[in-house]
Amino acid sequence: MFQTVDVFLQMWNYEVSQTQKVLDHLTDESLQQEIAPGHWTLGRVAWHTVTAIRIISSQSGLTFEAPDKDFPVPESAQYIAEQYKAASEAFQKAVKSQWNDSKLQEVHNIFRRDMSIGALLMFLIHHQIHHRGQMTVLMRQAGLTVPGVYGPSKEDWAKIGMEAPKM
Repeated sequence: MFQTVDVFLQMWNYEVSQTQKVLDHLTDESLQQEIAPGHWTLGRVAWHTVTAIRIISSQSGLTFEAPDKDFPVPESAQYIAEQYKAASEAFQKAVKSQWNDSKLQEVHNIFRRDMSIGALLMFLIHHQIHHRGQMTVLMRQAGLTVPGVYGPSKEDWAKIGMEAPKM
């Protein structure tokens, strides 16, 4: 749970940069990669990651412009990446202008559960991390290069002149 807006925004900016890196590696073709037959595709997970910023944060009364319709999924990976950038920036501006540290203590009924705004912000970050992990697995299955997030990916080891850990 976050106690200050500044600490949240520091973490948000880092996590956004990592999610953006993943989204920027997607291709239009890769959006069709399924988790399993009859389950979400990579494109659906990516688009959900975009729309969830507004869907989740609006539960607390925060207002800003960003996509909030999970379906249909756009067919352009570039469009999804661009919309994520725009949504995350609009969200950050809204947090800065509409909330202060004391606001983070307010409790709201969010998805039928009492939660402080500070806890909601942590939930939003964890939600992004969760889906980013799903996307990286699906990217591998789709044959894409996966960027390192919390450390080097298999391909990143060579770029930094080191041997990748043994399989």
